[in-house]
Formats: sequence, structure tokens, C-alpha cells
Amino acid sequence: MKTVQLKDIQIPAVALGTWSWGTGANGGDAVFGNDLFSEDLKPIFDAALNAGLNLWDTAAVYGMGASEAILGKFIHERDDVLISTKFTPQSDQSDDAVEDVLAGSLKRLETDHVDIYWIHNPKDVQRWTSKLIPLMKSGKVKYAGVSNHNLEEIKLAANMLAQEGLRLSAVQNHYSLLYRSSEEAGIIEYCNANDLIFFSYMVLEQGALTGKYHAQNPFKAGTRRGDAFHKDVLVKLEDLIELMRNIGLRYHVNPAEIAIAWAMAKGTVPIIGVTKPSHIASAVSAINVKLTTKEIEELEQAAKSTDVEIRGAWENNMM
Repeated sequence: MKTVQLKDIQIPAVALGTWSWGTGANGGDAVFGNDLFSEDLKPIFDAALNAGLNLWDTAAVYGMGASEAILGKFIHERDDVLISTKFTPQSDQSDDAVEDVLAGSLKRLETDHVDIYWIHNPKDVQRWTSKLIPLMKSGKVKYAGVSNHNLEEIKLAANMLAQEGLRLSAVQNHYSLLYRSSEEAGIIEYCNANDLIFFSYMVLEQGALTGKYHAQNPFKAGTRRGDAFHKDVLVKLEDLIELMRNIGLRYHVNPAEIAIAWAMAKGTVPIIGVTKPSHIASAVSAINVKLTTKEIEELEQAAKSTDVEIRGAWENNMM
């Protein structure tokens, strides 16, 4: 299994996301149209560990704790799982919010620490970054990351931690063939130059780049992704998906694996949402795909030609 070095631990080349696990506000039902619970997801968890994929990404706001609670049941008393979860800055939070939210996450995850703890958005970077410092020094947070931050905000967070003898270890932003803002803004280059791991989320654009969905088989209406990737958008993606399918034939994989392999070829660690055992097999297959420079250029040109760029309501422009 291909791995990436995160300071003193090895992490798999692909991380696994749990945004779609459980129901509730910001949960799998509202965003993806899924209703997935422990009994549905345990086989996926087991398949992942058997394949050597042990880094799980979640957040306190995914289903307002539902995702963490499901994951916590699976990792209880295990020491072979790496956990990544998040604090989401919101309005009118007390100065104790980071500590309190982390305490809730640790309880739901049934653990005494998290491997990567993220500040989930750049609201008041100075205030919330400072709250990571005592948690890192206490050992409750092993590594710190920032998500949805632009380059200036990333540098600010890194400098604040450095003043306390600590390090920012990772950045997690939306990055895909259709959305390369973090690359264009120099964020990925900065991460490479400063020993930060860049985690790319929405690499598959919530399923739009898998080849499974098209105008005749659209996403479920009334969901967040269904509203974003409606039929007219799916039509615009047809030529790109066809190219991904043709390149995939050379490697005996599907379009989804090509999208994941592209993200890895760009020097990032993709976070892939998993809701079926086949998604684990897909991630493993993608790790073994080594795209050529020509193929990468073809994919990027075809993606640009779609003129499709979907940015979440929570995302600020990186430029």
C-alpha cells in the first residue's frame, strides 16, 4: 500500500470520508440522499482496514455528531485507526468552544485524542487557531490542520503555531478536475515547499465524476448535490467523462479511479467518501494507477472545456 509521511506516522495515499454517514443537519440524508447507519457501514469499515486504508475523516457537524458516533462504535479500543475530525467556527461561540467541541468529538469517537484536528473554516483565524495550542500541548490533538483557508490565512495559522514551537501539518480544501482554485492560488505549491500535506476533498465532485450519473440517471432531486449537479450540468460533463472512461480502459479502471489518480498525481491525498464496499476497492485500484503527463494534460484541458465549476456555499474563493 502506497503511503505518505505525516511527521512520525505513515498515512495511506487515500483517506476515507464519512460526511455521508448518518442522518441529521448536514448529514448524509440532506446532502446526498442517503440513509446509512452502523449496520450498513460496518462492512465498509472492515473492508477498508483489510485493504490497509485506516485514515478516517469526519467532523462534529456531519449529521451534528452522527458521523462521529457511528465511527466511534467501530474504532472502540482499536489502535490501528487514524482519526481526522474538525471544529467548525460559527457565530456567537464562547472562547471555550474548541475545547468543548473536541470533548464532544472525543466522547463520540470513544478515544482520548485525535490524530488530525482541523479548523474547518477561516472565520476569525487568529482567535480559533490560538485555541489549538493548549490542546496540542496536552496531547489531545496530535497534528493540526486548516480547511477551506486561503494562502494568507494558512500562513497566518502556521506562524501562530510556530511562535509556540508547534507546527501546522496539513491543509484540506476542495480540489478536483473541475475545481483547481487551491492550485491556481499557489496553496499546493506552498504546502509542498513547507512540508504540509494537502488533503483534497470533493475529488469526485460528490459523484459527478464517477460516470455513474448523467442526464438520464441524475442525482436524487431535493438533495444538495442534486441541486448543484442538475441535468444541464451533467450534460456539460459528458465529454470529460468519456475521456476519463477511455483513459480508464488503458488501466482497467472506471472514471472514478481516474479522478482519484489525477488528484494523487498532483501531489495531494484525496479524501473519498465511502458508502459501499465497492468504494474501497475503487480507492485501492486508483492508488495503483500512474497517469502519464500527457494524460494529466488531456484531463485538465477537457475539464476546463466543460466550463463547470461548482463551489459550496461554505467556500470562499481561494484567489
